[in-house]
Amino acid sequence: MGVNILLHNYCNRVNIILQKYFSTLPFKNTSLVKAMEYATLLGGKRLRPLLVYATGNMLGAEDQILDIPAAAIECMHAYSLLHDDLPAIDNENLRRGQITCHRKFGEDIAILAGDALQTLSYSILVNAPMPGVIIENRLEMLSELTHASGVTGMCGGQALDLIAKDKNMTLNELERVHRYKTGSLMRAAVRLGALTTGDAGRSIIPVLDRFSNAIGLAFQIQNDMLDVIGHLKILGKNPGSDQLLGKSTYPTLIGVSNTQVKIQDLYKTSLRELAFLSEQKYNTTMLKALASFIIQCN
Repeated sequence: MGVNILLHNYCNRVNIILQKYFSTLPFKNTSLVKAMEYATLLGGKRLRPLLVYATGNMLGAEDQILDIPAAAIECMHAYSLLHDDLPAIDNENLRRGQITCHRKFGEDIAILAGDALQTLSYSILVNAPMPGVIIENRLEMLSELTHASGVTGMCGGQALDLIAKDKNMTLNELERVHRYKTGSLMRAAVRLGALTTGDAGRSIIPVLDRFSNAIGLAFQIQNDMLDVIGHLKILGKNPGSDQLLGKSTYPTLIGVSNTQVKIQDLYKTSLRELAFLSEQKYNTTMLKALASFIIQCN
């Protein structure tokens, strides 16, 4: 089976898993649950769940185990996008080519849906059956997700991003925002996949961190660039929003050409880390495919 087909199958797999969790929620016919489903199943590349599967697959974890952290991190990601789109933050009208959740269901329901998606991610990770995963490893996975999504991770980065609006940032300051706002959850996805295997995964986390730090930053820089040179079909939202919001980006600070060089440098860094793992007899095919995908489109 080709790697692209494999990744496509995993996308479908996590969509089915997510739908299963939504179908068991109480009040499933209310606007709240419908908004949660809409925000999560609207579309998307499922990059974070794919990183969970790719890392766990490399370490020999079973798919039925990886389903749990994959679904949990996608709920967390969906919550972050839903709240990012709100009028108080980015005030977006489109997400993934469709009307944003708050435009469809109202701002009040959208806020609650984001809150509920966040807590659902924790609930999945804590309560879903994970045969063979000892409680200590599950707790470490929960700690990783909370660390990556709160003040020490994604939310902290979102706050830094808000503070920086209409201010001229240095590259170091901008990279700090990106590593917290976007990179922390991508690093968590890789770590969650590794931690399902306990000590086997824990032993290579330093290498995996260097890989995920590189692709996480490349992903956000590529997103910055597409906001300048991309179009609605690729972005799923109207381009130029960063400029309208007064945000500093790599293209505005160093230009498109230098930004493209930076993305390639980060890609090469990620491949060096995977080459090291390959030398240790790990099958890094899926992770290589994801790294390539990140620098090609967003």
